[in-house]
Amino acid sequence: MLVKNWMSTSVITIDENRSMQDAVNVLKENNIQILPVMKKEKLVGIVTDRDLKRASASDATLLDVHELIYLMAKIKVKHLMTKNPITVPIDFTVEETAEVLLSNKISGLPVLDHERKLVGVITQADLFKAMIALTGIGKKGIQFAFQLEDRPGSIKEIADIIRKYGARMVSILTTYEGVPDGYRKVYIRVYQVNRNKLADFKKELQEKATMLYMVDHRENRREIY
Repeated sequence: MLVKNWMSTSVITIDENRSMQDAVNVLKENNIQILPVMKKEKLVGIVTDRDLKRASASDATLLDVHELIYLMAKIKVKHLMTKNPITVPIDFTVEETAEVLLSNKISGLPVLDHERKLVGVITQADLFKAMIALTGIGKKGIQFAFQLEDRPGSIKEIADIIRKYGARMVSILTTYEGVPDGYRKVYIRVYQVNRNKLADFKKELQEKATMLYMVDHRENRREIY
């Protein structure tokens, strides 16, 4: 899953010589938190709502309201922006992008093409949408979590049981976090489950592997083992 498929391509930007008040208005009117700053067609910085709030709060301690409004109209964006902002290339995966956001404690960043031109913005909200799509939760159904031996064929054994009962798999996710050596956690979401056979289905899965939990989104039912 690449950034180019999940980023916002209708990018709202602001010129570096526009005022701080202009930046505040653009963020508010468009309900956005990240505003790329441009010098002609080149990305030169970024301004966030946090930057503007911090600048306003700092100045408000020294100025009255009328002076602050005047100052906001005079201060240019280029004096407030973060220069040389963190960016990601258009062919980054959403996982790589999430890692960049997390490690730098930021909520979003600009996306550049191979010619270093601004082509989009990716935010935490966009990554949440990608995660929802990746897990297949839109299909609701049932998610099973297992602790499986880390060996060839262990997932296939579970998948064979799922096919046997006529269910369809939406997603399979795995991780090695929080498990003993030689094991991994596997999360499988299925739908089109025959509810009349659910008890037998679950029993057969538990006989084949250690089941950690079952979440039935249609019935709002959760079983933790």
